[in-house]
Amino acid sequence: MARYTGACCRLCRRENMELFLKGERCFTDKCAIKRRNYPPGQHGQARTKVSSYGTQLREKQKVRRIYGILEKQFRGYFEKADRMKGVTGENLLSLLERRLDNIVYRLGFASSRSEARILVRHCHFTVNGRKVNIPSYQVKVNDVIELREKSRTVNSINESLEAVARRGIPAWLELDKDAYRGLVKANFAREDVTTPIQEQLIVELYSK
Repeated sequence: MARYTGACCRLCRRENMELFLKGERCFTDKCAIKRRNYPPGQHGQARTKVSSYGTQLREKQKVRRIYGILEKQFRGYFEKADRMKGVTGENLLSLLERRLDNIVYRLGFASSRSEARILVRHCHFTVNGRKVNIPSYQVKVNDVIELREKSRTVNSINESLEAVARRGIPAWLELDKDAYRGLVKANFAREDVTTPIQEQLIVELYSK
């Protein structure tokens, strides 16, 4: 399982926005963007002119890093979205949002997507009563995501659920906090993504 193991805060500074890669830390004064709001590296504070290609590349890198996906898998998602009916950019976001690790994060069981990925890999969740340990598993409407009985005493999960009100839950998902259960009650809609993403730039980049 390939994954990024470098400094997360460096990625936020490179994309010049909070990507919320470190959970609750991102809401404190320790957030790297709040302390050093410029790109990392020796020339981070220098003025640079960005080309149209550079703008498209940065948008692609930003989205890829938000969802914690490496380049080969992200390209695969784009190719699949391009083959689907509808708008390619919205199809791409739908595929990314319907990943199981993202659903676990969106429901509030984890404070970050990287933490959600670990929880899924360690078999803490079931989908429709069946154990699933594949972070990229695609959920569907009416799927029930539930925390396993023996995992309900894990401190990090309970702490994340207590703080879920700060982040909010998308309208297409429903959480029963007392039962440690989530439901995919509707199809993903583009307006449910509140992060500033210009998916059309990604489509233009890959279409060259």
